[in-house]
Amino acid sequence: MSYYHSEIKHYVAVDCVIFGFQQGSLHLLLLKRKMEPAQGQWSLMGGFVREGESVDEAAKRVLAELTGLENLYMEQVHTFGAIDRDPGERVVSVVYYALINIDEYDRESVHQHNAYWVNIDEVPPLIFDHEEMVAMAREKMKQKAAREPIGFNLLPELFTLTRLQNLYEAIYGEAIDKRNFRKRVAEMDCIEKTDKIDKESSKRGASLYRFNANVYRHTNTKFKL
Repeated sequence: MSYYHSEIKHYVAVDCVIFGFQQGSLHLLLLKRKMEPAQGQWSLMGGFVREGESVDEAAKRVLAELTGLENLYMEQVHTFGAIDRDPGERVVSVVYYALINIDEYDRESVHQHNAYWVNIDEVPPLIFDHEEMVAMAREKMKQKAAREPIGFNLLPELFTLTRLQNLYEAIYGEAIDKRNFRKRVAEMDCIEKTDKIDKESSKRGASLYRFNANVYRHTNTKFKL
């Protein structure tokens, strides 16, 4: 029995703001749409919520279909429901942001979806309200990264302190004093120095570090970088 048969039905979709980090800058994974409306224009990756699928499950499916990765870090940002936001139909879209290690995604899958990494400071005009989605997602990610160690989802398992600082400068959009940054790192037991050396960044080589999630979960250390 349908209790709401007299009510108007709408489409429900998800859109994913996918962040990556390379060459010292945040990047977005965008695609050139292969279908109307707005065919050939730049867009976020998205899709409609299927029958028997929750909104979170839809976002996880969309991310996996594009990147080939499971269990990505993602967080719901906002629901966009303006009447005329999509010229195709009345579509309510729930937006998520996701963080991925840019070295691990399925390149063939991304290629098949006609998707490309774009520097966040060089993003082309996007369709519909996607630019507002990106701005809101970036701000929410910035606020979360300031108090929780979500930024490590953008890095490989081993990283130099220079790369770590470059990451947080990209997230915050401002320079960080090197001495103060390294002092804060040294105060956190969850960021561990390893015996491995990165010899690509300099002739002398730089020590490689790792983030220990177990240590973080079992200590009361306040996270701040």
